[in-house]
Amino acid sequence: MATLSTDAPISPLRQRMQHDMLMRGLGSHTQQDYVRHVRRFAVFLGRSPDTATAEDIRRFQLHQHESGVGPATINGAVSALRFLFLVTLKRRDLARVLVIMRGSL
Repeated sequence: MATLSTDAPISPLRQRMQHDMLMRGLGSHTQQDYVRHVRRFAVFLGRSPDTATAEDIRRFQLHQHESGVGPATINGAVSALRFLFLVTLKRRDLARVLVIMRGSL
């Protein structure tokens, strides 16, 4: 069983998300990317992402745009957070708030 290894203790939420990714056959690179994106969201929030609100997600995405984050990174974060909210947390309402960044106009 392939798992992500770190020296820091793994939170129950991260462990559950990692198990969900393994059960769905996500590759190790995708798993690492998803964990990284969710970690960045948690740092932005200053708390666990399972406490996020729709307004928190809106503020995070606005912050990404204002910070000059590129479309590929923003869309990677959307994929990771959608996985977290839909699969791990069963929060379809929060997954719907996430906005994919379209190509430049």
